[in-house]
This record gives sequence, C-alpha cells and structure tokens, in this order.
Amino acid sequence: MLELTDSLKSLLIETGKNLKGHQRRRFMAQTVKELGLGGQRLAEKELGWNRDLIRKGTKEVKSGIVCLDAFQARGRNRVEVKLPNLLEDLKSIVDSQSQIDPSFKSNRLYTRLSVAEVVNQLVEQKDYPISDLPCNETIRSRLKELGYYPKKVAKTKPKKKSLKPMLSLSN
Repeated sequence: MLELTDSLKSLLIETGKNLKGHQRRRFMAQTVKELGLGGQRLAEKELGWNRDLIRKGTKEVKSGIVCLDAFQARGRNRVEVKLPNLLEDLKSIVDSQSQIDPSFKSNRLYTRLSVAEVVNQLVEQKDYPISDLPCNETIRSRLKELGYYPKKVAKTKPKKKSLKPMLSLSN
C-alpha cells in the first residue's frame, strides 16, 4: 500500500475538486487502483472521497462506457406539465375580477378573488378535480407570474377639502 504524504493528499484532493463528471470519477478510480488493496477505504478516510463514486468510476474504467450525468433531468416537473391548460384557465377566471392599481402608481393588476376562491372557481367552472390541483402557494405564484396580485382592492377616497377657518370660529 502506498503511503500518502500531506503534500500528496492536498494535490489529490485539489485535483479531484477541479475535475467534474466522468473525468473526476476516472481520476479517483485510477488513483485508488494505484493505492492498491484497501485503497477505497484509504481514499474515503484520508481524502474524503465517496466510495460509491469511486466504484462507479472503477466500473466506467473497466467497461469503457461513460455514464451520463443528467443534471437537467433532476427535480420536479412544473405543474403546467401535469395540467397544461391551468394558466389559461387561471387567466380566464381572474381577468373578469381584476383591476389596475386604483392610485395608478403601478401597472399591477389586483384581483378581488382570494387564492382559495380561485381554486373553488377552478373546481366549479373548469371541472378540475380538487385532488389534481396544486397547493394554494403554487396557485399564488402562478398568478404572480401572470401579473395578477390577489389583494383586496381599496377604493381611493377623495381628498378632504382643506379646512378654512369659518367666520363664526374666528372670534
């Protein structure tokens, strides 16, 4: 078994960090092979490498087949994949109940409907099963993406006329 000095450890760790994907796995597998018997455990203990990653790299080296890293395929699909008409249905429900900011200070569209009411409308008008609909927070975020902000619309109050002192009070 090969002795790992501090300088060799730091070199191997730094090289492993700088490589990505199959190149990193190949480097780890070749290093472990050079370490000899018990090299995987030594690399795990001394270098902080993952033994599953080393095994995957060893299999790639032996077979000559490189495993693909599908990072873009990870994660959950958006709700629009499951319910393709959801955005159009949200828009049709909320459009009739929306208005622009009453003070005209922004271009936001405020809707009088709460998110819970939008969900009820989706079930009643558009025949969505309640079990298929996403949570309220997802509906809220989709409404914001469409430019709608579910809030109570406050009516603008006319400004009060300035108080002029009345003649009877000036005495």
